[in-house]
Amino acid sequence: MIAAVILLLAGVAAIAQAGLLDGIFKKSPAETAKSAGVFVTADAVKIPLKALDSGKALFLLQEAGSRQIHYFVLKSSDGAYRAAFDACDVCFRANRGYRQQSDLMVCNNCGQTFPSGKIGEVKGGCNPHPLARKVEGQYLVIRKADIASGKDYFVRKRT
Repeated sequence: MIAAVILLLAGVAAIAQAGLLDGIFKKSPAETAKSAGVFVTADAVKIPLKALDSGKALFLLQEAGSRQIHYFVLKSSDGAYRAAFDACDVCFRANRGYRQQSDLMVCNNCGQTFPSGKIGEVKGGCNPHPLARKVEGQYLVIRKADIASGKDYFVRKRT
């Protein structure tokens, strides 16, 4: 009986390690932002730089009228802080965004990959569309107006 329980727990741990449970326990963008210490002022979103030190992309969402604008920020492998809309000029109509695999951002629609060091620098094609940002003290700051400028990439809500 004890051996069966240990075997079951080991199996669940292996499945979790493989990432197969991520979809079940995935946090919403609001939960992710809150746990990362992101805060919003009247005109900007402020992301603590320490929340990006892992190199893992932080996916965020801003409501603009009836639109949900998705974007992400990360610290790239070259140490720069980067931001982009979670959409591109080619696949945005599919409204599927990107996922991160190691140092690459991968389009969830067509599978194209983009090195983190090019995010926010290269635009056009299937590259994540750049989003203006600046470092102020210990925060990466993105103006709400700059986020709202990407509303045409998000004509419908994601499912």
